[in-house]
Amino acid sequence: MAPIPTPPAQPDDAPASYVGLEAESAGQLARERGWTTVRTLPPGAIITMEYLEGRLNFEVEGGTVIRCWPG
Repeated sequence: MAPIPTPPAQPDDAPASYVGLEAESAGQLARERGWTTVRTLPPGAIITMEYLEGRLNFEVEGGTVIRCWPG
């Protein structure tokens, strides 16, 4: 029987620390801290609800991160 794969570890990071940052620099910082995927969304965007380990989501308005969450 094949072993059960171990998902990659999610960075030990505080998503709230990105709120208020300029979106481009926040994305670069997130990648430096170990996030494999950074998704930028406009306010009220309709998105799928699948959880992706290692992904960080930014809600951006006027070029600034106004909300941030993992998955």
